Amino acid sequence: MQHAPLTERERQILGAVIRTYVETAEPAGSRVVARRSDLGVSPATIRNAMSDLEEKGFLFHPHTSAGRVPTDLAYRYYVDRMMRPVLSAEDRLRVRAEITDESDGSGPLDQLIRRALRVLGLITGELGLAVAPRLDEVILEKIELARVSSDKVLLVLWLRNGMVRTVYCDVPATAPAEVLASVTMILNERLAGLSLREVRSTLPDRLRDATSDDPHAQELFNIFIQSATDALDSGQVAEGQLIMGQASVLAGQPEFAEGTQLRSLIELTEQRELLRSVLEGRSHEGSPTITIGAEHPHPRLSAFTLVTAEYRFGNLSGVLGVMGPKRMPYEKVAAIVEYTSLLMGEVTGDREPPSSDQN
Repeated sequence: MQHAPLTERERQILGAVIRTYVETAEPAGSRVVARRSDLGVSPATIRNAMSDLEEKGFLFHPHTSAGRVPTDLAYRYYVDRMMRPVLSAEDRLRVRAEITDESDGSGPLDQLIRRALRVLGLITGELGLAVAPRLDEVILEKIELARVSSDKVLLVLWLRNGMVRTVYCDVPATAPAEVLASVTMILNERLAGLSLREVRSTLPDRLRDATSDDPHAQELFNIFIQSATDALDSGQVAEGQLIMGQASVLAGQPEFAEGTQLRSLIELTEQRELLRSVLEGRSHEGSPTITIGAEHPHPRLSAFTLVTAEYRFGNLSGVLGVMGPKRMPYEKVAAIVEYTSLLMGEVTGDREPPSSDQN
């Protein structure tokens, strides 16, 4: 993005204005900036520099306020040239404790993603967002059929990378245990080692000749074919699904104090397909991707900043991060999003643990 060059003093004052505005949510005046910052210059000097920054497109006057507010260009300059992501030891420990907590009863992938969004929302005060990995190429390692009652069987699909899919099936109460074992063996012979995409597309063909003289076995094959779609597509998190944290964390921010702004926020969170496509279309090259205001491909996002990173789940990948107003503590948010994504890779054994002294 082209812009007029800034002097060192203008850089310092721009950083001070942004930090002041982020912390106070009020247009920053020269006296307030001078009082809150250790710049060693007078309010008059700051006021003159702010006027120059406004002419260069980095600041603007909202309404009739004497203070100024950063523009999208200012935030972009700050993120690209001034930001130094910092993660406190306290926040680092908090993220790790949440991500590695296995006390809830949800499945591994669901568990991990939802814990990550919960801690992102709690620490950053922004709306956590994630897209689950697409599972088409995940390998089906093993199938189990476990009777849980006289007329119900639990179908368990063990997937590579530690993921599990389950679904309950109604079965004849008279089906003997040895028939259940025989059907399980045939299912594993025909399907284990295939990707979920292959199982979905070829399941009827692969089981078409898996006939048996035992009517119970044949009925179990039919039940499996009918139930397999649910088992492959269900689970706590579906592939490619958008998962969101609590939007209420944003509702408490000053930007959404007015009814119209809050209503726009709520309407945006209901545009799940839009948000999913935006997250899936982002490019990540080892560090968080930050898009601000008008940089987004859709105008509905023009009042927001998105900070996202790629996370790994074995050989799969997804996207997670936060959405919030442009008035955001970028250093903290970027550091927490990056650390969370790396920690998810550590939990799944895909990456080396994040450095314990990361700042």
